[in-house]
Amino acid sequence: MRPIGVVRSSRRAPLDDDWGDVAATSPWSRRSTPGRSWVGEFSYIEVIFVFHGVDPAGCTRLTPTAGESGVARVGIFAQRAKDRPNRLGLCTCELVAVRGDTLEVRALDAIDGTPVLDIKPYMTEFAPRQTVRQPTWSHELMAGYF
Repeated sequence: MRPIGVVRSSRRAPLDDDWGDVAATSPWSRRSTPGRSWVGEFSYIEVIFVFHGVDPAGCTRLTPTAGESGVARVGIFAQRAKDRPNRLGLCTCELVAVRGDTLEVRALDAIDGTPVLDIKPYMTEFAPRQTVRQPTWSHELMAGYF
């Protein structure tokens, strides 16, 4: 896979909270420029990226997650942490503007220099059509994230 862009952000470290107001840009690579037609019509996009600052050998199998209900040790596939087998990240973020060769977004939880592999428009038809179920500890864990 080849990146279609690179994140430019004031965030240099993968902190665990307060991503909601973080502004970022991603210039398009020349080879992906034809694909950007109409993307600016959407208010949100899903960004697929590489956790480039994560050591591939550091993939976590079980991680403690803390919340008011205590600590749960959960597998990597029951969370959205960066220490993943293939270091892939996915974030739904606000598309603020498309200016020339640059996407301007808000609440993209990727640090400066992050390779962007793909983007997809967020469409309500792809959102869950039923009630979403998730454990209490996950709500507690995400309380300050955005």
